[in-house]
This record gives sequence, C-alpha cells and structure tokens, in this order.
Amino acid sequence: MTLSFSNPLTSPITILHFLPNSNPPYKYLQTHPSFSLLSKCQNMEDFKKVHSHFIKFGLHNTQFALSKLLEFCVTNPYGDLSYALSIFNTAQDPNHIMYNMIIRGYSLSESPNLAIDFYERMLFSGNQPNSYTFPFILKSCGKIMDTQMGKMIHGHVFKVGLMCDVYVHASLINMYAQNGEMDDARLVFDKSSQRDVVSFTALINGYALKGRVGDARELFDKMPVRDVVSWNAMISGYVQVGRFEEALVLFEEMRNVNVTPSVSTLLSVLSACARVGELKLGNWLRSWIDDHGLGANIRLVNALIDMYAKCGDVKTARMLFEDLVEKDLVSWNVMIGGYTHTGNYKETLAVFHRMQQENMDPNDVTLLSILPACGHLGALDLGKWIHAYIGKHYQHLQNTSLWNSLINMYTKCGAIVAAKQVFQGMKSKTLASYNVMISGLAMHGNAYEALELFRKMTEEGMKPDDITFVSVLSAINHSGLVDLGREYFNTMIQSYKFTPKLQHYGCMIDLLGRAGKFDEAMAMIESMEIKPDGAIWGSLLGSCRIHKNLELGEYAAKNLFELEPENPGAYVLLSNIYAGARKWDKVALIRTFLNDQGMKKVPGCTSIEIDRVVHEFLASDIAHPRSNEIYKMLDEVDRLLEMAGHVPDTSEVHFEMDEEWKEEKLNQHSEKLAIAFGLISTKPGTTLRIVKNLRVCGNCHVATKLISKIFNREIIARDRNRFHHFKDGSCSCLDYW
Repeated sequence: MTLSFSNPLTSPITILHFLPNSNPPYKYLQTHPSFSLLSKCQNMEDFKKVHSHFIKFGLHNTQFALSKLLEFCVTNPYGDLSYALSIFNTAQDPNHIMYNMIIRGYSLSESPNLAIDFYERMLFSGNQPNSYTFPFILKSCGKIMDTQMGKMIHGHVFKVGLMCDVYVHASLINMYAQNGEMDDARLVFDKSSQRDVVSFTALINGYALKGRVGDARELFDKMPVRDVVSWNAMISGYVQVGRFEEALVLFEEMRNVNVTPSVSTLLSVLSACARVGELKLGNWLRSWIDDHGLGANIRLVNALIDMYAKCGDVKTARMLFEDLVEKDLVSWNVMIGGYTHTGNYKETLAVFHRMQQENMDPNDVTLLSILPACGHLGALDLGKWIHAYIGKHYQHLQNTSLWNSLINMYTKCGAIVAAKQVFQGMKSKTLASYNVMISGLAMHGNAYEALELFRKMTEEGMKPDDITFVSVLSAINHSGLVDLGREYFNTMIQSYKFTPKLQHYGCMIDLLGRAGKFDEAMAMIESMEIKPDGAIWGSLLGSCRIHKNLELGEYAAKNLFELEPENPGAYVLLSNIYAGARKWDKVALIRTFLNDQGMKKVPGCTSIEIDRVVHEFLASDIAHPRSNEIYKMLDEVDRLLEMAGHVPDTSEVHFEMDEEWKEEKLNQHSEKLAIAFGLISTKPGTTLRIVKNLRVCGNCHVATKLISKIFNREIIARDRNRFHHFKDGSCSCLDYW
C-alpha cells in the first residue's frame, strides 16, 4: 500500500508540533488528513508510517489522536497490542479512553490478567471506570476464573451506579457464569428490574456453558422477545451437550418464526448436521449460504466441508476444499479429519503430505486425525516423525489425548516397545491412557502384562470402566486363558457392579468357543439379558470352523443370517465348515447363492510401509510398478518354502480347482505379495511390518513362520483380530488365533 501524505504547509494545524500536551479544538483534528490515512492501513508497517506522520505534525501530543492510534492497534486485525502499550506509555496524562483501549486489548488477548493490572492503574490514576470499562474487565475475570476480583468489580459497578446498564449487567451475568457461579448469575438477573433480551441471553449462555440446557430452555421459553443471539445461545447449548436432534428442531422453529440465521447460527446447525448425518438439511444450508452471499466466508465453508465429510459425502467436501482460494489451518484439519472419519486413510495421508508441501504447519487437531490413519495403515515411519514433532512442539501439553493417540498408533503399527515407552514417559495418566495401553498389550497377545497393568492401575486408585474390561477380556481371549476369563468376567460383575455389554459377552463366547467349550458358550448366550448381535454369532461360527462342529455351525449361521442377511463373510465361513466336512454340494449351493445375490467376499488387502510410502496389495495383484520383481521374489520364496518341506493346505480352496491351481492361488495371497515386496525393498535383517484387513489364513501363517527363519527376518503382521510376531520360525500367538 502506498500512503499519500498532505503537504504540512497546507495544513491549518501544522503548528501543533510546537504545542506539547495541547488539545486543540476537536473540529480541527477531525479535518486533519492523517486521520483518514488510519483507515487505509493494511498492516503494521503502514500504521507505523502514519504514526510517524502524527509525530511530525505534533498530533501525538493530543489525547484524541493517541486514542485513535490505540484504537487501531487494539481493534484492527492487523494491530499490535505491544505497540499500543508503547504508545500508551508516551502519554503524560492518559485519560479514561486510553485506559479503556488497553484494558479492551488485554481482555481479548491471551493475557487477560494484564487487563486487571491496567484497571488497577486506571483507578490509581484518578480516572473513573465507565460503562465501556466494565464489560471488558469483567470478561477478563471470567477468562482467568477470578471470582473474587469479579465480585470486587461488581461492587465498583454498584458504587458508580451502572447496575442498570444493559451491557454491564449482561457482563456481570457472563462473568459469574464463566466462573461456574450460576446461583450468583441468577441472582444478578433476578434482582434486575430491566430484564431485556441481552440479560436473558447472557443467563441462557451461562446455563448452556455449564451443560444445564434444561434451565436454559426454561428461561428461553419465558423470554418475551427473542433475537437471533438468543436463538443462537440455545441452539449452541444443545450442540455443546450433544443433543443435536433438539438443536435441529429448535432451528426449524427459528425458521418458522422468520428469524434470519446469523453466521453463528449456521456454524452450530452445520455442526449438528455433521454429528447426526443430516445431509438433506446440510444441502439446504449450503444453498442458503450461497443465496445470501456468504459463500466466501471461510468459517462457513470449513463447516460445510466438515459436515459433508462427516455425512460420508467426501466428494463434495473435497470439491469445496479445492475451491477455496486461501485455505487456513481449519480447512486442512476438517478435510484431513473427514477422510479419517470415513476410513479413507490413504487420502488422509495424501492431504497431509500436500499440507506440508504448502508449508502449513499442523497443530494438535491435525495430528489427532493423522495418527489414527498411521495406525490403521501401519505407517510407522510417518508416525515416528509425528512423535518427534509432538516432542518438539507439544512436550508440555496438558491434554493427554495426543500421547494416548501416539500409544495407539505405535501398538497398531506393531511397535509395542515404543508404545510402552510413551506410556511410561507420560507425566500424568488418565483412565483412557491405561485403557489404550491395556488394549495394545491385548492386541499383541501379552495377556499377563495387560493383567499386571490392570492390577497396577487399580492399586493406584484408578477405577476401571467397561472399556477397560473389554481390553482385559480381549487380552485373556487372545491367549486362550479360560479360567482367568471366567474370573475377570465375574469380578467385573460382582466387584465392580458392571452389567456386561455385548463386547464383554463377545470376548467370553469367543474364548469359550475357541477352547471347544460349546456347551458353556451356548449357556452364556442363552442367559444374556440383551439379544446377541452378529459379532457373537459370527464368533461362535468361527469357533465351529476351527473345531469342525458342523451342527452348531449351521445353528450359529442361521442366527447370523437373520441379523446380517447381506454379510458375505458369514456365508463364506459356513462354506469353509462344509468344505472341511467335504460337503461339496453345500459349498456349491452357497457359492451359487452368493453369485445370484451379487454378494462378494471382502477382498483380502495387505499394506506395507516402505520409506514413508504405504503400498497396498490384493491377492494375485499385478498393479504394482515393481510387479515383475515381486513375483520373481515370490517364486524364490515358494522354492525355498518347498525345500523346507512346506506343503500348502488346499482343503478350503474352491473344490473344482485342480491341486496345482489351488496352490498357486494360495501362494499369491496379499500378505505374501507384501512380504515379497518388503524383501526386495529393504536391507537384509530389516524388520517387516504388514497390515491385513482380514484374519490371516492358516497357510500364510505357516508360510510366514518359515519365511522369518529362512530370510532371518522378524515379520510383524496385524490382521483383523490381533498381532503376530514371526521370528526364527515361530509366532508369538503360539498358533492360537
């Protein structure tokens, strides 16, 4: 910006620079060209030029001019509070307007306590606080939770006779509400003879802030007149406590009485739509925003991106994201978070990499979306980079969520030692921290470590919740410890008075079923106070496959089909039981049924991270750029496996194939392709980490044990249920999975 300055000789008041501390007539100051230049400043560099112009003409000695300079520094988006303070300190006798400006600036800053310091300086200077002072100083008391100071200022308000001022009155209510003193807030409200919409809204906001939406709604319904701010307070209150449906109903009422929504209204309603998947209303809001010329408001566009992504329409979300000329950090966060929310983890990482290329630094919100994607894909190298970034930028963060997410990421990437190191290094641990660590140990089959951590947690006075017991029972289940399973299940009910949920029953029935204790498993199912879900019948069906229990398998399948008639995995499991019993006619019937219904088995997919890039493979995949090298290595692997005496078990492969073709299909499973790629892409001795979306099959499990020995590699594999650590020809699961 180029600033144009008038010739000082043409100005009627150039003599001002000879008059220290002068306050010339207001009408002369108004006409001075320097003041019009203030409104044209687009940054502090421009402002400093204007300031020097003020000094040149002696305007800096007038209180009016100093107040205008302070106003820019405090209220303008390009302002600088520290520069405002330096201007304030040049005034020999600051007036109440100058004090008010500095108090306002600090009340809106990250140092609201300094506003109180300036308020005290103002009193000592002999300047009287006024109706402009109190709203900002009371805001500061609310931000720093200083009720005592707030009550003292309440006394000052009473003393100077401003209790009837609408905004001061509302600020008192807000201050008490922010400090959790709702009785005092209500007392201020009740004692007022002038309860206008501002006072009502202040108290409604206070109740909503404390989650007391019932009290807020009661007050809202009593309001004689409601403006858009009142509606916003109530709608926002419902959203804050998770009562999203009621927020949307109230918004509909607001529309019916022809109150035009504000940006704040739209942000709250879009958030509610995102949480309940209300895409129809979300589409209407998008049209309304465009029709009313708000399509360039980045806060609204970000909220729309979030809403569309959370509702599953990531295509529209991405289109809105790409249409943004300038993306702020929130834009990147909602797009990244949307992909994570919908399970598009590769897109999550792709957008994050692009964010880095555009030099946008992530914050803790970004990282909380990236870490689950790393964990799901097994992207350990990127996860380690994020850990280092957190250590550098968020080491002293009080919120434990990031550290809990790190633990979860490491456990899901197979780095259980690193997960334990993060857990042990945490200065303060919450119940969620213990839960995620116990769950991680469970996934890796470390049952006794998980139980020891549970014991330590309870000894430290931490009370477990139902999630804790899901993790504990899962750990026991993965190790097949039936007696301990019964013991902890009963402890949960009798000692902690928890009513078992489906997940708890699921762990126990899977444990009993895989141990072949079908009578006990069925007795538990029949005694359940809640109806068994598909996961429980699926677990029992899987156990029947292991133990070749055809009769019970058919019964479990019947119940599973009733609950999940379109789940192809259930039919495939039953087909495998029939194949094990060599009932090929029934295998054929199931295959025909699946084909007729258009149901397809979820394809097996395995991923492996090499040099911070995640590579995915399907069975018999030839899409990878290094496919020729991969299959050449796979042939070498198969040759060495054959020399080691490995014979593939073809009993569960489609019966009409000949044996040679069956073996070839088994040898091209996705996990074997990923391992072959890992072998050609890393140095000898490097640990390979793979992630599969389904349960690892028996053939691949046996083959991977041998590969770990033949190639002297540790191979850490995560399947749908647990981790397998293959080393020196054996697996950590001890062939129990």
